[in-house]
Amino acid sequence: MGVAGWGAGRLAERGHTMSDPLFNKVLVANRGEIACRIMRTLTDMGISTVAIHHAAESKARHVQMADKAVEICGETPVAAHLDMGQIIEIARNLEVDAIHPGYGFLSENANFAAAVAEAGMTFIGPDAETIALMGDKISARNFAEKHNVAVAPSVMPTDDLDDFIEKAAGIGYPLLIKAAAGGGGKGMSIVREAGALVEAARVASSEAQRYFGDGRVYAETYVDHPRHIEVQVLGDGKGGAIHLFERECSVQRRFQKIIEEAPAANLSAELRDEICTSATRLAAAANYKNAGTVEYILGADGRFFFLEMNTRLQVEHPVTEMITGIDLVRAQIEIAAGKELPLPQSEVRTSGHAIECRICAENPEQDFMPETGVVRHLGVPEAEWLRFENALTHGQKITADFDPMLAKLVAHGPDRDAAIERSIAALGELALLGVKTNIDYLARLINHDAFRTAELHTGFIAQHRDDLAPEALNETERAQILAAAFLGFRQTRDLIVGTPEPHAAIGGWRN
Repeated sequence: MGVAGWGAGRLAERGHTMSDPLFNKVLVANRGEIACRIMRTLTDMGISTVAIHHAAESKARHVQMADKAVEICGETPVAAHLDMGQIIEIARNLEVDAIHPGYGFLSENANFAAAVAEAGMTFIGPDAETIALMGDKISARNFAEKHNVAVAPSVMPTDDLDDFIEKAAGIGYPLLIKAAAGGGGKGMSIVREAGALVEAARVASSEAQRYFGDGRVYAETYVDHPRHIEVQVLGDGKGGAIHLFERECSVQRRFQKIIEEAPAANLSAELRDEICTSATRLAAAANYKNAGTVEYILGADGRFFFLEMNTRLQVEHPVTEMITGIDLVRAQIEIAAGKELPLPQSEVRTSGHAIECRICAENPEQDFMPETGVVRHLGVPEAEWLRFENALTHGQKITADFDPMLAKLVAHGPDRDAAIERSIAALGELALLGVKTNIDYLARLINHDAFRTAELHTGFIAQHRDDLAPEALNETERAQILAAAFLGFRQTRDLIVGTPEPHAAIGGWRN
């Protein structure tokens, strides 16, 4: 089912029509599947779209979808997409009204949000002050604690390493060492004894400096086998906020999610309400504007602690759209244009269950190392309960320039069991040839007994590593696969059944 089918109907009731666009022209400061996703809603709303791209992406799908596309320059494709000045200058020249940052790149950069506003354009996201507040994990943690949102016991960094170690020992081990700025699992490590703390802090600080330009790290109590629960919120910037319920994001590798679902399984109504209410309380206290996500760790004892707030659209937003019927990108655009929140909290409802699988160019058998290649074939299953978010094209080169995530397969069902069965079936039908992916691995993971019974935690993949490995092929199966692959090559087919020249030139006829 398409994006518009899930979200357009409800939000249209709030008074928006195609003949009355909220913005005339929006530049999408991103690429790939999320740029395509955003452009679909913009087009549905009657808003003109502008794409940006590096020379290496000139034939990309998001470039083809946009009403106008402009090349951006940089030493690398990533550097080009991070060039704030260049992007804003393009927007100025094209008389753009607003910029949507998507996720990643500049989406949580307070300086970019401020520069967009200073240039007289609307940033489709929270204001720069809110991004700065919530983008720094230490300030966000302190703000959460001030507003009665539970935080894990922690130790702030000091210049005195001995003092830092002493305070860490005071709250006990294990500890989680984290970068104060940034995210995505960078600058993060688990310390289980005092002797490992010094080296872990040094490595985390170095990695944080390399990725985020900020070497500050801090330590907090590590909850063994925690669940990762996040709450989708929308704020109006005036103290009003609603939640669109929670998502389960516990299945991760290298601290990065690969499967997300909504709602979270095995949560009591009381615990769900407590977590979601905590998130809206935080958003309201921050006068949060636009879409955001409040993330928590949840222990087996039912205690939950604030983890961080992502001040942007999340990769996994489709599962929330699938169960609520609310188009989050449309809501973002409407709020940025000064409209009220799409619904009062009392009218937000959920229906069924949704699961998202991140399709990545990586090798699960080699510690999920990224893979490269060329898209030779893409076969996508179709169903009204299925979404395949992607920007893939035939012949597209998959390089190491960007994140290895290629697409997202999202399945909805009347309940979790149905969503699981539909996800497995869809993964079985999905064909992506030319680059190694994690498609088969995801199918095995979702089919695992522990996943089916929702025995989930952030160490799920490590715990079940042996179970999730592919079964070894016997000699007969190996020979059959090699034979099929050999016969699949055009050169082989031509040798066996092709018509040789000169007969081919006259239609294959021979006497």
